[in-house]
Amino acid sequence: MTDAGDQDSTKKSAAPKRAAKAPGAFRTISEVADELSVPQHVLRFWESKFPQVRPLKRGGGRRYYRPEDVTLLRQIRRLLYGEGYKIRGVQKVLREGGRKAAPNGIGTTNGDGAATAPDNGNGTLDRDQRQQLNKALDELTNIRDTLRSAGG
Repeated sequence: MTDAGDQDSTKKSAAPKRAAKAPGAFRTISEVADELSVPQHVLRFWESKFPQVRPLKRGGGRRYYRPEDVTLLRQIRRLLYGEGYKIRGVQKVLREGGRKAAPNGIGTTNGDGAATAPDNGNGTLDRDQRQQLNKALDELTNIRDTLRSAGG
């Protein structure tokens, strides 16, 4: 004879996992809020304070964030929550270009604290650099998703 508590523990309580989007795909406000661990209203507030964040708005006012918007929002979050900047300080950093020298002096940081590839002279990444970065991003995204699913 089993008791009801045992039966409940065998049921799956997690919602079905969404398929991962391509790195260049647009994200909804709920996806970005989940990724950055901030409420949606905070993202809307940041849009009002940082004109550099410009999601596409579709019918009914639905927001779709470009990958570069998500990167910028990640930088804003890191500066506000991780480094203790105030809104005005982050605005100043963004006005000044938002880039800091990497600790090893090679390349720059992208605002997330991660080093970027050194400039190849024309301000773009070559094919190999882009492939390496996309591969690393995919691996990190998979790790993040694994950690999220393991953590509940």
